[in-house]
Order: sequence, then C-alpha cells, then structure tokens
Amino acid sequence: MMTGAKRKRSTVWRKIQAVRLEDIKAWCMRRLPILTWVPVYNWKENLVPDTVSGMMLAIQQVTQGLAFAVLSSVHPVFGLYGSFFPVIIYAIFGMGRHVATGTFALTSLISANAVERLVPSVRTNFTANNNSGILGLSEFEMQRIGVAAAVSFLGGIIQVVMFMLQLGSATFLLTEPVISAMTTGAATHVVTSQVKYLLGMKMPYISGPLAFFHIYAYVFENIRSVQLEALLLSLLSIVVLVLVKELNEKYHRNIKVVLPIDLLLIIATSIACYYADMEYVYGIEVVGNIPKGLPSPKAPSMSVLPEVVTEAFGVALVGYVASLALAQGSAKKFKYSVDDNQEFLAHGLSNVIPSFFFCIPSAAAMGRTALLYSTGAKTQVACLISCVLILVVIYTIGPLLYWLPMCVLASIIVVGLKGMLMQFRDLKKYWNVDKIDWSIWVSTYVFTICFAANVGLLYGVMCTIAIVIFRFPRAKTLNLKNMKEVEYKYKVEDNCESLKQVKIVSVNSPLVFLNARKFHADLLKIIQKDGMSSQCEQNTLLCSFSNGSCHGELVQPCHNDRHVLILDCSGLNFFDYTGVSVLLQIYVDCKNRYIDVLLAHCKGSLIKAMQYGGNLDSENPVFFESISSAIDAIPIHRNYSKFSEQSEL
Repeated sequence: MMTGAKRKRSTVWRKIQAVRLEDIKAWCMRRLPILTWVPVYNWKENLVPDTVSGMMLAIQQVTQGLAFAVLSSVHPVFGLYGSFFPVIIYAIFGMGRHVATGTFALTSLISANAVERLVPSVRTNFTANNNSGILGLSEFEMQRIGVAAAVSFLGGIIQVVMFMLQLGSATFLLTEPVISAMTTGAATHVVTSQVKYLLGMKMPYISGPLAFFHIYAYVFENIRSVQLEALLLSLLSIVVLVLVKELNEKYHRNIKVVLPIDLLLIIATSIACYYADMEYVYGIEVVGNIPKGLPSPKAPSMSVLPEVVTEAFGVALVGYVASLALAQGSAKKFKYSVDDNQEFLAHGLSNVIPSFFFCIPSAAAMGRTALLYSTGAKTQVACLISCVLILVVIYTIGPLLYWLPMCVLASIIVVGLKGMLMQFRDLKKYWNVDKIDWSIWVSTYVFTICFAANVGLLYGVMCTIAIVIFRFPRAKTLNLKNMKEVEYKYKVEDNCESLKQVKIVSVNSPLVFLNARKFHADLLKIIQKDGMSSQCEQNTLLCSFSNGSCHGELVQPCHNDRHVLILDCSGLNFFDYTGVSVLLQIYVDCKNRYIDVLLAHCKGSLIKAMQYGGNLDSENPVFFESISSAIDAIPIHRNYSKFSEQSEL
C-alpha cells in the first residue's frame, strides 16, 4: 500500500511530466517580454532613433543619478550604479517600451530616512580622504550605502511577493487623483530637501511628521547663514535650465537633437569651480572623488532588514505606483498593452538584483520617460544604449566630476521635478468634473506634505475605498432600457383566456454586499410599479403575517393573473455570497407573489453558486442562454403576441 508521502511525490512527478515544451516556452515569453520584441526588432527603422534617444537619456541618467544619490544621503557614485544595473533588468522583464527606469527622486527621499536614522552624521562630506572601505570610499560611506541597498533589496522582495500574490489587479484603487496628489506632494518634499544645498546652508537632517514645516522654520531662523555665492550660482543654474528646457520643448519639432543643457551646465560649472578654486575660496561644497569601475557584488546586510521595513514598503508602493502610471501612459499613447502584475515582477527584480551592486532604490521617472517620447525612442534598446554610455562614464569620465558644485546638482533636481509640480494644474480639471475627486487630491496632498509619500498614498487609497462604499450602494442597479414589455395571451385547458405578462429587466452592475440591498429594493419597486403584484400576493402575505396560521381559511391560488420576470444577467460581471443570497431571496419572494423568475445570460459560476446556495424547487428550467430562449420556454399556447414599448425606469 502506497504511503501518503509516496502518493504526493507521485502526483508531483506526474504534474512535472505533464508540462510540455510549449508550456515552458509560453511561460518564458510571458515572463520575459524581451523575447517577444527582440526577434521582431526593426534594425533599419528603429536603431537610429533609439540610438539618439539612448545618447540623450544617458546624459540625463548621469546627472539625475548623481543628484538622486545625494538626495538618498549616499555618495554620488552609487547613483551612477543605480542608473546602470536596474535599467538592464527592467529591459529584460518590463513591458513598458518607453519607460526609463533608474534612480528616482521619491524612492531616494524615502531611503534617505533610513540612511540618516541608522547611520547619522553631523556633516556630510563627500571629499573625505579616509579610503579604508571598498572602492576607495570611507567606511562611513559604505555603511550608508549598505542601508540604502538593504531598503532596495527588501522593497524589491515586497514587490516580487506582490507579483506572486497577483496584486497587480488591485491597482484599480490607485486612481489618477491619488497618484497625482501623492507624486506632487512627494516632489514638494524633494524640493524642500534641496533647500540647504541651494542656499549653501549647513543644516541637520530633519525628518518625521511635519518635517516639511520644521525645515523652513530652521531656514528662516538661520537666514543669516545663507551662503551668497551658492545662492547666486543656484539661481543662475535654475534660470538657465528652465529657459533652455522651455526652448527645447517649444522647438523640438524643428530640431532633431535637443540641447543637453544638464550636461553642458555640469561641465561649465565644474570647470569654473576648478579654476576659481570655489571649494576653498568661497567654501562651496563639491561632489568630491568619484571612484572608477564597477563594484564586486556583495549581499546587503540582512541584519539591517528588520529596521528598514517601513521604508521598504514605501519604496515598493510609491515606486511601483509612479512607474505603473508612466507605463500605462506610454502604452495608451503608443497603443500597446502592459500587464500590471508583470510590472510588479520587473520593478521587484530591478530593486533586488542591483542591491547586490550597491544600488539605491530605483523606479521610472517622468522626466526621463518624457525625454524618450520627445526624442522618438521606439523600444527599450534606447535604454540599453544609454547603459553602454553610462559604463563609459563610470570607467573614464567619473573622476572629472570632482569639482561639480552641490548647489548645481540641487538645481538640476528641482528643475527636473517641474513636470510633477505642474500637476497642480489638475485641480481645475478635478473641480469641474467631480468635486469629490478634487477633495481627495487636496487632502492627499496635505497628508503627503505633513507626513510622507507612503502615508499620503495610503490615505488616498482609504479615501477611494470609502467613496466607493458610499457611492456604490446608491448607484443604479437595474433598468429596462431598450427592452420590450411582452404580453402573451393564451388559452389553458379549461378554455379560460387570461393574460400573462413577461417583464425583462437588465442587471447592469456587479452584485456584492455593497449594493445587494439596493438591488433587492430596486427590483421590488419594478414589480410594484408595473402592477405585477396581485390579490394572490396580498392573501399570501396576510397568511404569512399570521405566524404561519391562516386561521382555518384556505387560501386558493390565483391562476387568472400570471406573471413572468426575466433577469438579463449579462451585465452581472461578478458577485459574492451576499449577492447570490439576494438572488435566491428574490426567487423565493417572487414565487410567493406568483411570479415566475427566469435568468438569462448567466455565467456558469453564477448557476453553480445559486444551485449550491439554495433549493430552487422548480419543475421548469430557471437558467437560459438568452432572453429569447427564456421566452420560448414559457409554458403557454400562444394564439397571438402583442408588443409595446417600455420606457426606462
């Protein structure tokens, strides 16, 4: 006799043997989207625009990588790594053809909370000469990137788990007002975090609830410590960046290659800082030493993981939400599809694998994605080409960035967030369309400003759920639109002519616990409004109200006034136990009212649930494939039929 363990092994072995080569191939094609577009890549038509886009993207990846690494409170070189490794991983697993992943302001800001909390410092100094760690960096810098890499690793693991749980389908709760408000609020936080660099102030790291207001309070209290040279250089950089970017956007149709103002500004200010010796003469803070080459892989510190759970969840949710919005936008613009769940896997692996190479958390950025749009990129080949150029920077050009002023990097960050900050203009749209969405936007933004991006996102989702619960039970569940009231006259065996009405009602919404009670009430209104209740119903109810006793009176059923109610269930997309219970209750109630209930266009799952949930107790069929088949099944001998229009309820 086979034991339980042997039977289990035998079952598993049979399942393994049942897997065919075609199944494996289909799975690989589904989970590795690169296998679907690379074989059909049009080298002749797409390579040139992808190459141009890749070159422009590499410039932006380098500048944002350096800037967002500083925002994450780690050495700038780790931003270069974060602009290289995640891009390759997403190109393999991601479905967004125009999504430029890499370092991201919002995830960098979130990871900075963990870095500053676990490895605090009185003053960040990227030019420290203590080269006792890996890559020639100080042990202090390696401890900091260790925390940031742990946040990236755990955040990626959370995203992969969400992929395994198929939570991509839950993204319907992430409405456009919530995403817009959260990203705008987070962008405001990022701008605030750069104020100390823009003003050249020495400021302690401030975090926690209401940190946004505490930072500006500190600035105004110490306004005399503003470094005039850094402020002037910041203002000049912002003006030049905004002006040139506006001109690029205005004339991008007339010029094939936009002016890489970020790169030119970095080169110009680095040269000026070197020859003017601004670091020592004016005390302007610079980036400092940038090590050459790629690091050897090293696993993130597992002992840190329990202490960065909050930040990891923030990175996982905020990064995914912002990236998915860009992926869906590009898919809609260029007419292709994106699997929400596959994006969980792509971004999860883009955080997990690069964390072994000292990378900060990654996600897609609006500015880089918009750049791919404007430069005519066709596929992820543009992103892969940018990786080649970033590799050149890491091995050759990186050390030349020593003299880059930090205030210039901060200016690049602030101007790069222009797209997110301009989402304030959405308020007018929401006000004109739906005041509730406007309220959700404003309140979500306020929560994000007062607390953090992940808190604001959670608040926005909870508001969405509350609004759904409030609105859903009040939504219209039934109508008679485009339906006919069918009157059949027939003769029964005793040659007594009577009228039998057939009412067709369309179910146009899901049937769940939120709207089941209103569904029941709406249907009763239809029955009462159209006179389908009869004296028989009144007698039956009178009997039932007497505790089951009719006091010796025998209630005779009426056969002179018979009715049929057909429920068109084609719009009933899903249901729950409460919904099925209500349908069964309606069936019983109508039967007591001498109304026959027939259900058309029912899904197999609904039929099975109703048959399992209660005894339908009917000699005739109840479920039908179509309305016409339900009408044909009505047991009558028709002499003639009469059709009359029925208005919408």
